[in-house]
Amino acid sequence: MIKPHGADALKPLLVSDPQERQALLAEAESLPSLVMNSAAAANAVMLGGGYFTPLDGFMNLADALSVAANMHTASGLFWPVPILNLTDDTSAIEGADRIALRDPNRDGQPIMAVMNVASIEVVTDQQIELMTKQVYGTLDENHPGVSVFRSLGNRCVAGSIQVLDLSYFATDFGDTFKTAVEIRDEIAARGWEKVVAFQTRNPMHLAHEELCRIAKERLGADGIVIHMLLGKLKPGDIPAPVRDACIRKMVEVYFSENTVMVTGYGFDMLFAGPREAVLHALFRQNMGATHLIVGRDHAGVGDYYGPFDAQAIFDELPDGALEIEIFKADHTAWSKKLNKVVMMSEAPDHQPEDFLVLSGTKMREMLGQGIAPPPELSRPEVAEILMNYYQSEEAA
Repeated sequence: MIKPHGADALKPLLVSDPQERQALLAEAESLPSLVMNSAAAANAVMLGGGYFTPLDGFMNLADALSVAANMHTASGLFWPVPILNLTDDTSAIEGADRIALRDPNRDGQPIMAVMNVASIEVVTDQQIELMTKQVYGTLDENHPGVSVFRSLGNRCVAGSIQVLDLSYFATDFGDTFKTAVEIRDEIAARGWEKVVAFQTRNPMHLAHEELCRIAKERLGADGIVIHMLLGKLKPGDIPAPVRDACIRKMVEVYFSENTVMVTGYGFDMLFAGPREAVLHALFRQNMGATHLIVGRDHAGVGDYYGPFDAQAIFDELPDGALEIEIFKADHTAWSKKLNKVVMMSEAPDHQPEDFLVLSGTKMREMLGQGIAPPPELSRPEVAEILMNYYQSEEAA
């Protein structure tokens, strides 16, 4: 199986021994505590599940600035995006060398982790601006990732952590949420060696389904891991339980047995385009995938990135930065000429009118009115789940 990034074995920071966990929880109750923001809590979940191997916790300012500028830590570890615990108030933890980290996303703000505080540093506005520009490629506050990052605070709390709890993901998405450890174990149990991962934050329509098939066939892969984001998106996006139901129904009806795993991970979408695409590849390598499908405007939003910027960045990475490979995909659509889904770049004899394409806005309007999209665009079983969701939203 493919090696984890920067290590011979996964490094999940979740404390799995029940007695050790209880002892740490008891200790944590007496420690100074910090309520994390959602972005830091999501980082803790990814660290806990082994997705961020080989990191042992939150980066300090020197590492964060180095990663933002050069995609490697001060010690030289390749990493595409700063993994930070930022806050605007450290008064409750000043002088402490060990603290409890609390979950902002659940009632009562329960303890999520114990942290050995290595440093608490002030991040200047200029440094925040610099990292924002380098990671997101823009300073536009209308960019959802930029607006979140610039609101997190200017105190950087760095140090190693022991994760005691994986937030709401394990309880709310019990059948879907999996750690990198669990996915690796399942890949091994299925006997898969070549594994292609598909990142999604949306329900999957026919074009997405066929893209997974195309990638699997061309790569000669043993299986596909559909790996959906379960954390925070942006206003108006379809909730994770609805996406989960759509994807599971599609796989159940239209894929052969033992060819697809439906899984999810607990992280908040960054919308960082190329940089986030590299992060997606890195933690898919950690979960055991040998290939990641990177399509048009992967991890993008609006018009902030070029359609293939998220593919081009991989051509610029240092040799050996990652072992995982990417499967470069163009936009897929139904060809009226060929009566099947194709990559648009592979149909040079087609004119725009030869493809059946519907905007996301139009698709949502139809579903909200109880009108199923054509079967060339969406499986009827998936459309039914989405129609029920949109109509219930309009009735609320």
